[in-house]
Amino acid sequence: MSAAVSAPSSATTLPVEEPPAPGGLSRFAEEVFAPLPRSDQRRWAEVYLCGLLTVPGKKTIRSMARGIAPCAAAAHALQQFISASPWDWLGVREALARAAAGRLPEHVWTVGTTVIEKRGEHSVGVRRRTVAETGRTVNCQVGVGLFLTSAQESVPVGWRLLLDGTWAGDPARRRRARIPEGTGAEPAWAHVAELTDRLAELRVSGQVPLVADLSAGVEPAELAARLGARRRDFVLEIAPDRPVLPGGPGMPGGTAVPDGQPVGVERLTAYLAARHPQLLSTERRGGGRPVDVLCTPVRLPGPEYAPGRAAPVHRLVAELSPRSRRPARYWITSLRRHRTAEVLALARRSALTGAAVQRLQNDYGLRDFEGRSFPGWHHHMTLASAAYVYRRLYEGAGAAYCAAA
Repeated sequence: MSAAVSAPSSATTLPVEEPPAPGGLSRFAEEVFAPLPRSDQRRWAEVYLCGLLTVPGKKTIRSMARGIAPCAAAAHALQQFISASPWDWLGVREALARAAAGRLPEHVWTVGTTVIEKRGEHSVGVRRRTVAETGRTVNCQVGVGLFLTSAQESVPVGWRLLLDGTWAGDPARRRRARIPEGTGAEPAWAHVAELTDRLAELRVSGQVPLVADLSAGVEPAELAARLGARRRDFVLEIAPDRPVLPGGPGMPGGTAVPDGQPVGVERLTAYLAARHPQLLSTERRGGGRPVDVLCTPVRLPGPEYAPGRAAPVHRLVAELSPRSRRPARYWITSLRRHRTAEVLALARRSALTGAAVQRLQNDYGLRDFEGRSFPGWHHHMTLASAAYVYRRLYEGAGAAYCAAA
């Protein structure tokens, strides 16, 4: 996705009167905003960052300008910097990913999703959607984020905005929202795949697996195929009704399902737990509570599936309720040689990402951008991510460094 977007000429001259934030925040800003070509862009990026870190409540441009920048023109200048100035958010995100990777040993990649409710129909990407987690139908934008996640911390380093055909296929809407040429409607799994492709190009992580919760309905087969083609491992949580093809090395016979036909993982796992107890093992959750786990080889049928055509063999890991042995959670993974406890430990890092998304929404203004343009949305998400990385991974609190600004 290209970040080269034209902007009004008025965005090229911004007043720069604010004193710098001292200490660690300025050093962090200098490192992360180094890709910005102009000093005024780097300056206003630091001011915006400081506002996200220190201004309480909703992080609108107006509230942050009142709270952090003393000059009367600050609100207009910040608005121009976020919504009109043509700076490349991808370069800043690359610098942010390098900075975060250096402070998160033994991290993996995880996926987070944010639902941003909006009024009206003019904010880029907005449409009515049913939110799987709540069952509510809301007018919203949906952002898909890629996170670096260690055993203790998860931070965002990239975002994509879901667009449907009503946005991608409407020239007038594209022009008003300044959607770059070549950016079109894509399913969520494709956004995840493209985020991982771009991060892989930076070579900041090594060959780490992708951990993603796809249980809300995201198609796992296409994503697994894309990752497999790039020799990247994965742990993907899937929904109970997700069909799989039972069979492969180590699979017991007599599965009570039609031979060679897909079957939902809930049905398959319940049958195997009852008829083949040798497949069960006992593992412990992070807090020490024991759970029963079942592992079995399966294949993922994709759109191109046809009986007789071989698909890659993956591993199904099901965590069962210790009382009823009813399947509770399910993962498909390419990590067939890893211990089950290691796979489950990786899978549970998605919970850290979910908590990070909540903090980003509540405390870092992730959902507070009031503009309507595609570049404005990406600029705001980039700076909210930078504020979060600074607060979570760098020494000192942002408020302490910004107090004298």
